[in-house]
Amino acid sequence: DRSFDVGRFLEGAKAAYRMILEAYWRGDREELRGLCDADSYEAFAEAISAREARGDVLDNRLIVVDRATIVDAGLAGGRASMVVRFDADIAAVTRDAQGNAIAGSMTDASQSHDVWSFVRQIGSNDPSWLLDETDAA
Repeated sequence: DRSFDVGRFLEGAKAAYRMILEAYWRGDREELRGLCDADSYEAFAEAISAREARGDVLDNRLIVVDRATIVDAGLAGGRASMVVRFDADIAAVTRDAQGNAIAGSMTDASQSHDVWSFVRQIGSNDPSWLLDETDAA
């Protein structure tokens, strides 16, 4: 793809990282559906359902993405993939149904290291990349 720009891709990947995390934390399945492929969406939706069944609420904040680095790329069957490592600071609190903090702290952000794979169909009129897989680094 002659129009591919690494800098623009990484800025978009960081924006997608923020949007996907925040949608997951809010439990916004509809937003996740537009940002993830089917398998990733189902994994997020199942985790949201389990959290809701427990009555837990996530009160998380992405403080900063310190770094986003492409660690792998590929092309197979007209489908491009880009694997990105994100190093970020996240403040995370889990609250129970009564609003009591049961895990985490908003005053002490933790380092997060994630490796996410994004995919896009080459030649598609839609320039969007979808989240394909997530993993901890």
